[in-house]
Amino acid sequence: MASTTLMILGSIAFAFFWVLTVFPAIPLLPIGRTAGSLLGALLMVFFGVLTAEEAYKSIDLQILGLLFGTMVVVVYLERADTFKYLGKLLAWKTLGPKDLIFRISMLSGFSSALFTNDTACVALTEFVLKISRQQNLSPHPFLLALASSANIGSSATPIGNPQNLVIAFQSGISFTDFLLGLLPAAVLGLVINTLLLLCMYWKSLSGRSNREVASTGEVTYDVGLEDALVRGVADEEALPISEARRDNSEENWKKMIWKACVYLIVVGMLISYLMGMNISWTAIAAALALVVLDFKEAGPCLDKVSYALLVFFCGMFITVEGFDQTGIPNKFWSLMKPYAQVDTASGVAVLAVVILVLSNLVSNVPTVLLLGTRIAASAGAISTAEEKKAWLILAWASTVAGNLTLLGSAANLMVCEQAHRGRSPRLQYNLSFWKHMVFGVPSTLIVTAIGLTLIRG
Repeated sequence: MASTTLMILGSIAFAFFWVLTVFPAIPLLPIGRTAGSLLGALLMVFFGVLTAEEAYKSIDLQILGLLFGTMVVVVYLERADTFKYLGKLLAWKTLGPKDLIFRISMLSGFSSALFTNDTACVALTEFVLKISRQQNLSPHPFLLALASSANIGSSATPIGNPQNLVIAFQSGISFTDFLLGLLPAAVLGLVINTLLLLCMYWKSLSGRSNREVASTGEVTYDVGLEDALVRGVADEEALPISEARRDNSEENWKKMIWKACVYLIVVGMLISYLMGMNISWTAIAAALALVVLDFKEAGPCLDKVSYALLVFFCGMFITVEGFDQTGIPNKFWSLMKPYAQVDTASGVAVLAVVILVLSNLVSNVPTVLLLGTRIAASAGAISTAEEKKAWLILAWASTVAGNLTLLGSAANLMVCEQAHRGRSPRLQYNLSFWKHMVFGVPSTLIVTAIGLTLIRG
């Protein structure tokens, strides 16, 4: 246990980090999450809770490498129109609002497992708003379906969300074992979550819309200059029609081949994960392969990487390590350990409640960083299988905990913010904290409890 002075100073530094992470625009210090994370890290070193060397050692380069590689891959997938095709799939021959809820839930869950929950929400929110408005329906249940399903689906793989990345590296569980351990819970969780949405919003989804997407199967997209030229829209200096068509045909073929190569590289990356190759270096290799395939200056694509997120993680690693050194997390776990053993049903229930509460109080990634090794060590004293089960329970509960409140997950906040700042007034919607909580609380408790029964070591 650290000295009382260091315990207090470490707690103060962590409090700065927590406040600025949960409330990034707080009036007294509106510097945002990334700067707040760095402030917490700096205070840990300044107060003497950590030395500079300890602070640097606490940064997990494997996780940063995987995040960077994944973000680059997603940039090229966006250029290959992957998320545009997913958006079109939502509207293709839909049978009405209830069918649309089901599609959004399944598509959000599947895409978040492969491309992270944050990416799925950013890419699909605008499509969901457009489709719901085309049917003259409130976007509320559809946005809830998108955000909640993204969180649940992301639990199935180590690359689905940041806390799973931490768990995968700390536990040493392979991609395949992680997938097999949590896929049944994730799939059943998606189904239950969708049924809850249908039950709670059945009346609002039962009204007949004025404009059915089913009749057209189309969503209105912004058309750029390149697309307009491909469609044959030319200005006064355009080439003769026959020559323009020939050039457009060649460009279309080149683009189709390039897209196919992008998809093959991504599939190869996923297969490499399943084969047990290092997921961090595999993601970086896939990112570099896409850069080489593009055969252009990589700067414009690399500029789209969220370096602020990488810096945030650096600061968070240092801040959480410093708080860990205060001894408070160890003392807390010593109190909970006798009641949270994973070899009994009551122990699993207590452990899940602890994870749910802490994930919403201090966020899910810090919860995993602070308690992960302690929970695993306690379960490992029973058996190796129980240790693996404990890691999977931690991944499941900390991820689904993001659905409890609007502040529980970055994916929720991204959906809320994008909906609030829609491109046009018609596409704007305010998903409030309380509106989310009305559905979030029962969904989180039910989905978590049922999913826990399917997790085995």
